[in-house]
Amino acid sequence: MTGRVRAVACDLDGTLLRSDLSISPRTRAALAAVEERGILLVFVTGRPPRWIWPVAAQVDHRGLVICANGALLYDLHTEQVVGGDLISPEVLAATVDRLRAADPGLAFAIEYGAQFAHEAAYPVAVEHRRADVRTVSPSELVEHAAAKLLVRHPVRASADLLVQVAELVGDLVEVTHSTPIGPGLLEVSAAGVSKASALARLCAEHGIAAADVVAFGDMPNDLPMLAWAGRPYAMANAHPDVLARISGRAPSNDADGVATVLEELLAVHAEPDPLPGR
Repeated sequence: MTGRVRAVACDLDGTLLRSDLSISPRTRAALAAVEERGILLVFVTGRPPRWIWPVAAQVDHRGLVICANGALLYDLHTEQVVGGDLISPEVLAATVDRLRAADPGLAFAIEYGAQFAHEAAYPVAVEHRRADVRTVSPSELVEHAAAKLLVRHPVRASADLLVQVAELVGDLVEVTHSTPIGPGLLEVSAAGVSKASALARLCAEHGIAAADVVAFGDMPNDLPMLAWAGRPYAMANAHPDVLARISGRAPSNDADGVATVLEELLAVHAEPDPLPGR
C-alpha cells in the first residue's frame, strides 16, 4: 500500500452503487481487501437504516454505515444502530413552523431510522408505501426526535431552495441536498451534524487522523466529508459543484471507480466482472 491509509469512507448512491444499484464482484473484492488489511471501512450515506438492507448482503455485511447524513451509526456486521445524533422535537417544530410560514407550498416528512412518516401533502411513490411508511398529521410529525427532516417543494430546484431554507433555519439545523434534478428536496439534520462530523468522531474514536482517510462521493451532501478527508475523490459522474471543489478523481460509479482507486492504493488485483459490457 502506498502511503498511510487507515480508513476508507464511501458514499453509496452514485458512488459505490452502480446506476442499477448493484455492486460488482470487483468492488466487493476491493472492500474485502480493505477490512482484511485492518483498515476501517465506513459507508457514509443519506439513506436511513431501513434502506441499508439491500446493500448489506452485497458488501457481505462488512463495515459500518453512517446513515441519514451523519445522524445514525449502523453496524453492518450486526445490522444494529449503535449511535446517533437526532433532531429534538422542539427544534423540529420550530424548523417546520418557520419554513411553513415562509412558504406554505412546502411539504414535510421525517426519517426516524426504522420508520418514515409524512404529512398528506408530501408525495410518496406507490412503490414506497410500505409498512414502515405512514401518513400523520402535521402536529404528529414533530412529536418525536428524528434522524432527518425532509423538505419538498413541487417546483423549485433543490439548489435554489437550499439557499432560502438555510437562511431561514440555519441557526437551528444543518441543511443539504443530494438531488441534481427534479422538484426540490432538502435533507435536514441536527445542528452540527453532517457526514463529516460523524466520520470525524468515528475516526477519532479509533485514533485515526483526517490525513489517513480516503473518501469517495458524488453529491453536495458529500462535500463536508470530502473536504475533511485527507484523500478525497470525486466520482467522474459527480455533481458539478463537487467536481469544481474536489481535485481528486475516481472513474464513474458504473465503471467501478471506487474499486479502481482502492486497488491502486492497496496494491490488489482486480477481480473479473462476469457481467457483459461492464
